[in-house]
Amino acid sequence: MRRLTVALALLATLGSGSFLDRQAVSADRGVPGHGRGTNILVVGIDSRAGLSAAEKQRLHVGGKGCNCTDVMMLVHLSQDRRRASIVSIPRDSYVEYAGTAGTAGETGPPRLGKINGAYALGGGPLTVRTVEKVTGLRVDHYLETGFTGFEQAVDDLGGATVCTDRPLQDENSGLDIGTGVHHTDGNRTLRYVRARHVNQRPGDLGRVRRQQRVVTGLLARLTAEGALDGPVNTARTARALLKSVRTDEGTDLQDLVRIGWALGRLRADRTEFATVPIRLFDHRVPGVGSTLVWDGPRSAALWEALGADRPITGDTRIQPVPETPAPTNPAGIAVRVDDTAVAAALRGSGFAVTDTSRSAPEVRPAGPPVIGYPAGREEDAATLAAALPGSRLRATPKDDTFFDVTVGAGPVHVKTVTYDRNVADGAPVTADRLRCAGTPARDAQPG
Repeated sequence: MRRLTVALALLATLGSGSFLDRQAVSADRGVPGHGRGTNILVVGIDSRAGLSAAEKQRLHVGGKGCNCTDVMMLVHLSQDRRRASIVSIPRDSYVEYAGTAGTAGETGPPRLGKINGAYALGGGPLTVRTVEKVTGLRVDHYLETGFTGFEQAVDDLGGATVCTDRPLQDENSGLDIGTGVHHTDGNRTLRYVRARHVNQRPGDLGRVRRQQRVVTGLLARLTAEGALDGPVNTARTARALLKSVRTDEGTDLQDLVRIGWALGRLRADRTEFATVPIRLFDHRVPGVGSTLVWDGPRSAALWEALGADRPITGDTRIQPVPETPAPTNPAGIAVRVDDTAVAAALRGSGFAVTDTSRSAPEVRPAGPPVIGYPAGREEDAATLAAALPGSRLRATPKDDTFFDVTVGAGPVHVKTVTYDRNVADGAPVTADRLRCAGTPARDAQPG
């Protein structure tokens, strides 16, 4: 069984890669101080090396690999081992790579590019040094895994639980699942966590949140089944892990046992997930392409909190919470309203209110506004409902894409909603809020 692969290596688009030929980080190398707690960098490599044509077809990874990191997560275990903070670093983050020398006096001109390109330039060592450079945190342990390892791990575990409030399709990853909660094997789970081109919210942030949700469910199952219950069971799982996950030479079986046992003893509300806050989502760089630029103050607050061994959930410096947050972008919601004043107010709040021939009824129905929305667009309906507090939602099996608002006889108050992709898809959240229905709860462990 390769169960801890899933819990620690977290997910994937993963491929093969070389062992990290790297000594444990030393203080005289010029990297940040250790700080409090333990930091583990977990990466998945986008490589097709060693995969047969049949394996590529089965895994739906027939494209050209980049020999770069496709998944990157920084796991912070608090010093008292009572909290874990897992931060996803999007693959397209535009950063300055660490220098080639790897010493306090780095030499050579600065090189900038997507953070996933550090692996192609210098493998695991440059990846680690780059993460340390841009976060100000010291990486204590490094783990790396691949496509087939992830698939087999999920199968060995008995599958995973994935969920969605709308159908998801992605031709590139082969994902095709309907609304609801699904029990998936390793192959389908791989497609779920790799998908980057789904529905109205393509890109890394939505994909990363799905990855985090899968990890939450798998950690819950590991805990419920006792795979991380005590040193003996954890050591057995860690030995299996070493068959499919590569580590730096400063990470041994004893380290993995300590990490795994700590994760297995955590309650879901003491396990945090977040994505690095982004300021620019499509920053075009000649020769590099579309990149993501971090939000300077927010990301700095995130790394500072981890360095100080503090929780990241609830820290408004990392993710200010809008007065009325919207789960989706109002600009993508076409609305028809039978009241001109309400229509104008919704347009001012950013909704795509259209001019239609709908006219106000002679007698308004009793009660609050009613929102008729196309079935399958529940998140968009929630955004519109946030702008119309007290409104009633009614799914309609119609072919068009319009949301129809029927204003009732009662007073109508239109609120200004704020859509922030960081809040919608990447804000710090505890695992109990990410868990799919039917996933085992992670109760407090003794000690």
